Amino acid sequence: MRSIYNMFTPFFVFLIASSASCKKENEAIVDSFGLNELRAGTMVINQNGSSTGVPVNQPFIFSLNRTINIATVASSVSLSSADGNVPLNFAYIDQNKTIVASHLADLDFNKSYSLTILSSLQSQDGLALPARTIAFVTEQTTLHLDSLKFESLNVTSINRPQNVARNFIASAHFDRILNPSTINSSNIRITSGNGIDIPLSLSISGDGKVLNIQSNTNLVHFERYFLILNAATQGTNGEPFTGGLNKIFYTEVDETPKFPVVSDDQLLTLVQEQTFKYFWDFGHPVSGLARERNTSGDVCTSGGSGFGVMSILIGIERGFITRQQGVERLNTIVNFLGNTAQRFHGAWSHWLNGSTGQAIPFSSFDNGADLVETSYMIQGLLTVRQYLDPNNAQENIIIQNINQLWEEVEWDWFTQGGQNVLYWHWSPNFGWAMNHQINGYNECLITYFLAASSPTHPISSNVYTNGWANSSYFVNGNSYYGITLPLGFPYGGPLFFAHYSFLGLDPNNLNDVYANYWTQNVNHSKINYEYCVANPLNKAGYSNRCWGLTASDNYAGYNAHSPTNDLGVITPTAALASLPYSPVESMEAIKFFYYTIGDKTWGSHGFYDAFSLQEGWWGDSYLAIDQGPIIVMLENYRTGLCWDLFMSCPEVSSGMSVLGFSN
Repeated sequence: MRSIYNMFTPFFVFLIASSASCKKENEAIVDSFGLNELRAGTMVINQNGSSTGVPVNQPFIFSLNRTINIATVASSVSLSSADGNVPLNFAYIDQNKTIVASHLADLDFNKSYSLTILSSLQSQDGLALPARTIAFVTEQTTLHLDSLKFESLNVTSINRPQNVARNFIASAHFDRILNPSTINSSNIRITSGNGIDIPLSLSISGDGKVLNIQSNTNLVHFERYFLILNAATQGTNGEPFTGGLNKIFYTEVDETPKFPVVSDDQLLTLVQEQTFKYFWDFGHPVSGLARERNTSGDVCTSGGSGFGVMSILIGIERGFITRQQGVERLNTIVNFLGNTAQRFHGAWSHWLNGSTGQAIPFSSFDNGADLVETSYMIQGLLTVRQYLDPNNAQENIIIQNINQLWEEVEWDWFTQGGQNVLYWHWSPNFGWAMNHQINGYNECLITYFLAASSPTHPISSNVYTNGWANSSYFVNGNSYYGITLPLGFPYGGPLFFAHYSFLGLDPNNLNDVYANYWTQNVNHSKINYEYCVANPLNKAGYSNRCWGLTASDNYAGYNAHSPTNDLGVITPTAALASLPYSPVESMEAIKFFYYTIGDKTWGSHGFYDAFSLQEGWWGDSYLAIDQGPIIVMLENYRTGLCWDLFMSCPEVSSGMSVLGFSN
């Protein structure tokens, strides 16, 4: 038997200290024998019988007001439950005024007990203690999960396990025997992100402490699931599984091709053709302009439409449409831009109504000119101009109309009175309230390039040097994953920086005093790739085949995703439009997005905008500014079509000379 004094020394110290403080008071009581206090360890038990949560492993301490006749204790004090009496051992302290009653084994959790004191318990001088029965309920214990295994892999401490087998098998190992009646489909579930429960087979094996879980059907590949064991799961003595378990996990990839495998060249054509349909099918019926997204109705985008007119050239060259169809659509767009669309010192708004041409506010003060979006439109229109045949009467009219639109953009006016910097916005209602200077390095190089190339409203090189290049995020020079980044934000920022300005502007051998722009874009793309492969934040799904961070839709709206703003969202346009810069890595991504997970990412108009395995979110939207770089940059990789056309503009050569560029 364990020594009572060794087991409960802390309590004895507590008791001696507390009893000394009330010694004089006790000595004053001479006419009766009474129980001052009853405790279980340090917990005071209500003598009226209403105590709950009484500890199961502590002795009972009876503090009395007179010296006890210890010969009367064993026959007068007892502990019992519905199962019978519980043996007690007694010890005495405080000059035999305190009884310590210990039970050799722990009491049961969440169980009712009674302490009975008979009147035969007497003081040393023969006074009887009034009889009483004190009822109480012991504390509740909790059911504890010792370990959780998916097949043989212990995932207890793994946050969001990945690559879990689709024929799901798991075992949950508990510290107590389970109550079989609580092991059911209400308490143990596997559910997907859409809230659909998976049929399960549940069993208890071994010593009754192991719950086996198996899915009756294969789980969906490359998907987020929740394994839920709720708090109603109990042990045999009613021990609740406090807090339960909600374990997020991700299934393995099914490598079976979801579509017929074709040659890489055929695959690129297929991607371009399906992506082209966005601009052709969602072109506004009145203006022909590209809608902001597939669900945006009359809301059209000027910048995205600039990408769209370039895609029409590719559609003609690839045989997706006839030349006549393409020319007619281009004529509709150019006429609308010149005759109907609202302009502000020659510039268009970010958004405009495809039926009326009126500016649609992009934000509170942004209901007028957007010079950056205008530059994307002009980049596309100049590319179209170089493609069209001046000897064809219909096409020559479009050429002349494009020239007029180009020459009417007052680039120099956007220096806000002759400052050495361009400003992004101007509003007829709020003027320069946005006050947003266009500083690099970001997606706006084409804006300065075209402003310097303008035959009618050019800027000087000082505006480029003191405006664009005058930024704390311009020169970089740091190395990331062993790759030096000449310009821009840490890790390069979102990948659209390497796309939007370079749909027409050819970065091959393009240099100024600050950078070689081919090196800049190649290294930016490779850093983005290496970041996703390294995956320092352990985002679900990232790999050497599943990569690409840029601005896009996401599970919470829209954001500019990048290595320094990583929300676990992969955007296909990031890797696809980087094909000229990272051909091996981008081609692997294209194959993965199409063949391997195309059942989730591929739709009627190409790849959906974005997805997040991390959050169990699969987008079903298409955005013009993300679809455009895919089709154009794939063509630039294959034939250099848009690069060659844009760079053939005589004005571009002039602009390069003004800014000190060479190629």
